[in-house]
Amino acid sequence: MKVDFEHHQTAHCENGVASNLLRNKGLHLSEPMVFGIGSGLFFVYLPFLKINFAPGFSYRPMPGTIFTKAAKRLGIKIKREKFSNPKEAQLALERNLANNIPTGLQVGVFNLTYFPEEYKFHFNAHNLVVYGKHEGRFLISDPVMDFTTTLSEAELEKVRYAKGALAPKGHMYYPVFVPEKLELEDAIKKGIRETCSKMLAPVPLIGVNAIRWVARSIPKWATKKGTKTTNHYLGQLIRMQEEIGTGGGGFRFIYGAFLQEAADVLQNEKLRELSKEITMIGDLWRDFAVDIARVYKNRSTKTNVYDDLSKSMLHIADLEEAFYKKLKKAI
Repeated sequence: MKVDFEHHQTAHCENGVASNLLRNKGLHLSEPMVFGIGSGLFFVYLPFLKINFAPGFSYRPMPGTIFTKAAKRLGIKIKREKFSNPKEAQLALERNLANNIPTGLQVGVFNLTYFPEEYKFHFNAHNLVVYGKHEGRFLISDPVMDFTTTLSEAELEKVRYAKGALAPKGHMYYPVFVPEKLELEDAIKKGIRETCSKMLAPVPLIGVNAIRWVARSIPKWATKKGTKTTNHYLGQLIRMQEEIGTGGGGFRFIYGAFLQEAADVLQNEKLRELSKEITMIGDLWRDFAVDIARVYKNRSTKTNVYDDLSKSMLHIADLEEAFYKKLKKAI
């Protein structure tokens, strides 16, 4: 039982699954275009939510929302299902495969047997595609990998029913309707407007203000909680930025690619200029991650390292605020 499906590697799991599922339907929509129309650029800080004994940081919206919003704005219909019973979830998946429907799944990362050990930790918002079953093993297209792989029935059930925050509960999804013609222009503008609105929101938990809150908290953590706890928090921050779903720097690069495509569709050269600007900001996020890694591994030779990290993050926040204001004005 194997669906006619072509695997393409991408930078981010949800965008990649969305792009690959749509490509299977004959709709060639790039990963950056899915990401931008789905308003995937985001930042949220949840100090009251502990994940791996550290505050909650995320550089992306809730799992599933990128594809859901992109689909809605493009007139694509997606069916989503969750199952309390794992056996029912497996049967539903097998019915899809029997009907030649490759299916997206939300899963936990920790027990994915094909993931390198250094990438395994308790994160339940990963996405992949199941496109067949052969000799009792499910055929897996994980878009962040450069190869297809397989999981046994027991292995797939374990990751579909991972416990903890954002538990997937057997969540599966797939497109059921794709229009013959896409209205890209309007969808692009809606995606950009929402991104700007959320990143410039006048509340402390999301967007640029949340980045500033985290930045100002770094020296306070060091003073109140000590080096060990502060470094653990910082490790969580860059893990969410660089390892889980691409995150901070990588998302800025994807968004830059989206703005390049959007500039062509909308015939708007200002978007092309802003594409370069967000890519430069992405570089700063990557530099910031490297600086944190040095602190985490006790390899930094700087004094007042936590103050320096705070200043770097505040600088990024200032640049991002200016960027979103210009982007909002550009459309």
